[in-house]
Amino acid sequence: MSAAPVLEAVGVSKSYGRVRAVTDVSFDVRPGEILGVVGDNGAGKSTLMSMVSGALAPDSGRLRVAGRDLTPHTIGAARAAGIEMIYQDLGLSDNLSIVENVFLGREWTGGVRGLPVLRKRAMRERTRAVLEELGIDLHDMNVLVEGLSGGQRQMVAIARALVTENEPRVMVMDEPTAALGTTESDGVNALIRRLRDRGYAVIVISHRIPEILSMADRLLVMKGGRNVYHGPTEGLDVERCVQLIVAGTLATAGEAVR
Repeated sequence: MSAAPVLEAVGVSKSYGRVRAVTDVSFDVRPGEILGVVGDNGAGKSTLMSMVSGALAPDSGRLRVAGRDLTPHTIGAARAAGIEMIYQDLGLSDNLSIVENVFLGREWTGGVRGLPVLRKRAMRERTRAVLEELGIDLHDMNVLVEGLSGGQRQMVAIARALVTENEPRVMVMDEPTAALGTTESDGVNALIRRLRDRGYAVIVISHRIPEILSMADRLLVMKGGRNVYHGPTEGLDVERCVQLIVAGTLATAGEAVR
């Protein structure tokens, strides 16, 4: 954990009219680290991560990647800086193959007699290589995504985030195991750990507190649009985490947590 933060949020806020969705939130995440983000519905988690991904611009505060301010606040700028967001709905097209989903919107093309031609073999080989590097066993790259299980679909979405023009530094995942059973959740969580071990900074939004406590190195707890805890998971258990989510304090300590 001695590495410098790859991503920092410094006092970011976001309002919708009179509603303060996020208020003065600061946090950071380092290479080779999993940061868990927890909180009740409406705590501001998704709004915060939408700002990180460039989908929303903060009203105030700064986002910094590798020590540089992230500007402009757009999805394109965030991706160029190495931030990839995997939303809960995954954004996959059921009627397209694994390869077609991985390269959707950023297909590799070549020229034949001045006409653009899809480099299908190269895209298929690149997809296979990424999946193999991640330890994902999907043999047929041409199978339609509609025939995949929930866990396999999640893995395709992760592979798509890795096949980018700029090598990603930060992977943000919104409820990656919410719709999965125990066995598939274990597989996805093992993949997230492998991403961490390969040096990626991984941010995971989750309502599964025992799961995130067992996996994350540090935790960001949000309540009412504010972060009430940003620190190590060591020493936290489910009961103490729930206290933070519900009350914003640790009752046993009798004081607010940083």
